[in-house]
Amino acid sequence: MSTQSQLRVGMVGYAFMGSAHSQAWRTVNRVFDLPLHARMTAVCGRDEANVAAAAARLGWEQHTTDWRALVSRDDIDLIDICTPGDSHAEIAIAALAAGKHVLCEKPLANTIDEARQMAAAAERGAAAGVRSMCGFNYRRVPAVALMRRMVADGRIGDIRHVRAVYLQDWITDPQFPLVWRLQKDKAGSGALGDIGAHIIDLTQFVTGQRITGVTALTETFVKERPLPQASSGLSAAAGDGNGTVTTGQVTVDDAALFLARLDGGAIATYEATRFATGRKNGLRVEINGSLGSIAFDFERMNELEFYDATEPSTEQGFTTILVTEPDHPYLSAWWPPGHGIGYEHSFTHQARDLIEAIATGADPAPSFTDALQVQLVLDAVLRSAGHGSGWTDVEPIFAEVAA
Repeated sequence: MSTQSQLRVGMVGYAFMGSAHSQAWRTVNRVFDLPLHARMTAVCGRDEANVAAAAARLGWEQHTTDWRALVSRDDIDLIDICTPGDSHAEIAIAALAAGKHVLCEKPLANTIDEARQMAAAAERGAAAGVRSMCGFNYRRVPAVALMRRMVADGRIGDIRHVRAVYLQDWITDPQFPLVWRLQKDKAGSGALGDIGAHIIDLTQFVTGQRITGVTALTETFVKERPLPQASSGLSAAAGDGNGTVTTGQVTVDDAALFLARLDGGAIATYEATRFATGRKNGLRVEINGSLGSIAFDFERMNELEFYDATEPSTEQGFTTILVTEPDHPYLSAWWPPGHGIGYEHSFTHQARDLIEAIATGADPAPSFTDALQVQLVLDAVLRSAGHGSGWTDVEPIFAEVAA
């Protein structure tokens, strides 16, 4: 599929996630020694002037306004989907059918049916050597990867508690406009799917356990908002530019909280909100086990907190591990010890892992099936919240994928 050891990338969408993914494609071969070279062949967006400007700014060779034409091109090997969730399924399924590898941003889709169709399409593609991956970038933070390794090595013993929060505050102002992330038909859900999906995937990744059931509640604090001049995800202006402001209904959750059981015996609590005043990107996960505890806080993303209960009582206490050593995950390619990395590096690591999987014929992770499982948890949370917070089992995945 690739030519002259190149992986020719076509990206759909160029806003927040498109910018992050573009930075990764620009950087990955300059940092890592890889068997394929990522070539930023073309970017796609709906507005000709805006996508042309984005191509020039982000480093893409060409631009187009027709994603179907992009998918059908012979000089594209991989489609990178950075659009709102309402278009993920259509683009991904078409790309896989055309023999293109696919990287799709999270959450995988807006509905369970769409997610199942995407996972089934990915299974068919894999049989023909076509690879697909969902973009849960926080897996690629070195401290998170180290956390997973330490848990798998038994450093905290049997897992008993999982405690996860993702706190933001970017829509606390009731005059913040009704951007696409606040509309169910475009986003699927609110804080739950946008940031709750991240902590669901991250905790399952780190523990190796899957959520089997939940009891949940959701809340929408501001039920109407001004319509935006132009929707741009995390920032936009209200009104039509002429002083006229009309409002529309918020159709997603502002906050979601749930209790959960995991299949390895652990119990868990989750909170995702965009109304935690003063919290900008407050993702924190703590895991308590029979032999110790381990915790990660994204606002201190180069550190882990580790408590070893096997040490003598006179020496016990939480230790801060600075995750910057060259033998820590991913970090041999970056800076000398003690020199921290940032948010954008997680996307570069994601691109690295995907390129290596494609080059070696391996199945990248998280797969569309993994992302479907996260989607099934999101669905269980919404069903529980919609029926008086009753206990709700997470539906199984394998029978549906095989259909």
